[in-house]
Amino acid sequence: MEPLMNKGVFLVSMLGNEEITDRNDLISTEILPPLGAYRLRANLRLRKSIISRYDRRYRIWQTFLIVLVTYTAWLSPFEFGFLEKPQGPLSIADNVVNAFFAVDIIITFFVAYVDTATSYQLVDSPKKIAWKYVRSWLAFDVISTIPSELAQKFVPSHFRSYGLLSMLRLWRLRNVSALFSRLEKDTNYNYCCVRCAKLICVILFTVHCAGCFYYYLAAHYHDPRKTWIGASMNNFLEQSLWIRYLTTIRTVGSGYLHSVNAREMIFEIFYMLFRFGFAAYLIGNMTNLVVRGSSLTKKFRDTIQSALSFAQRNQLPVSLQDRMLSHLSLKFKTDSEGLQQQESLDLLPKSIRTNISHYLFHSLVDKVYLFRGISNDLLFQLIPEMKAVYCPPMEDVILQNESSTDFYILVTGAADLLVQKNGVNQVVGEAKTGDVCGEIGVLCYRPQLFTVRTKRLSQLLRVNRTTFLNIVQSNVGDGTIIMNNLLQHLKLMTH
Repeated sequence: MEPLMNKGVFLVSMLGNEEITDRNDLISTEILPPLGAYRLRANLRLRKSIISRYDRRYRIWQTFLIVLVTYTAWLSPFEFGFLEKPQGPLSIADNVVNAFFAVDIIITFFVAYVDTATSYQLVDSPKKIAWKYVRSWLAFDVISTIPSELAQKFVPSHFRSYGLLSMLRLWRLRNVSALFSRLEKDTNYNYCCVRCAKLICVILFTVHCAGCFYYYLAAHYHDPRKTWIGASMNNFLEQSLWIRYLTTIRTVGSGYLHSVNAREMIFEIFYMLFRFGFAAYLIGNMTNLVVRGSSLTKKFRDTIQSALSFAQRNQLPVSLQDRMLSHLSLKFKTDSEGLQQQESLDLLPKSIRTNISHYLFHSLVDKVYLFRGISNDLLFQLIPEMKAVYCPPMEDVILQNESSTDFYILVTGAADLLVQKNGVNQVVGEAKTGDVCGEIGVLCYRPQLFTVRTKRLSQLLRVNRTTFLNIVQSNVGDGTIIMNNLLQHLKLMTH
């Protein structure tokens, strides 16, 4: 089938200029395109200097930064509680980590962002990216990256504590929550294990921070002997750093706090209140994990497991299993992101539905070869009856020799036209934006001539044969034009 639009709207690969080979990875990382092809949306390709936040290399970089954040999460409270001034190896490692985050600040100025306020498309304008970053997290990122040794020279004297300045780096922890959220939806990892790992990390971080602060109160008290650690360890300030740290973590972790002075008593009161709330949080999460789980995610995983069991029991080929999983993954994505677009349209009155459909699809349908020259009255009746559907990569939209009930107009993406010869599928053509698939079988009352298989995530308009013919029968002249367009197209295909 020859494409009738040289300039069409196609699905923007969210990996920038990098192609995706894994179909399930495609679905999990892409932003589904908005319905329709209105005005040939300009967001076809990102600029060469702009990085897509869904690029695999950028994701690897972000994962590497998470490792550094883990190091920061341990080091910052440790420096606050146990160190009065920078120490050689830790100071060097700390500044190396700061350097990596300084590089990330520069990279962020070249990373496209999703415009959630209006179009839900990637914005690749350098000025808009920079302005959004400046208005949001830039100041916090810069402050958390400045070396403590340098910051001590500029801040007021009563804020020059080395440990206090190190605590500013905990701002980087905001990235960890996004990581766990992504892992919870990744079927390559056990959902229960990911949730438990998240809770364990929260527990360890909480105990570590509480321990470092508890030791800080003792180390800075005017009489070291009248502190919780001084009462049990003589001359504790002269003990090894790691002995003091392990003693503190053991005491706080076990909950056996024995306050001696007023400061420690106040800390213990608030810490116990915090522990009650934190225990309730943990119990609630564990109960939700064991009894209910995340209902939508669990349902998705159960569906995937059922499909895999069915495929294995019936020894389906691997390619067919992959197509099953791709379809289920796409359905889960549309459900979880609130993209049940056809369901939303069906809730509206017909007049509003008609206006929306014309706004979204008229510019595309009007250029389809089959409807060239027909009246606006027929288009006005026909477009609202078209149903928009998403298809994952490698899904068979139409099967060769199946009965003809629907034909499709490709809005975004691409599809191969396959013919089976001697048991082997051969590619005989390609459908692109604006092309029609299956119309010959529908209009000529014969089985479908081709298998239509999507090449990547695609959006199509489905036209039911019965609905289409009922509309055309009330517009006899337009029906003649449609058949003439089909015959001319068939002649072009044979030459």
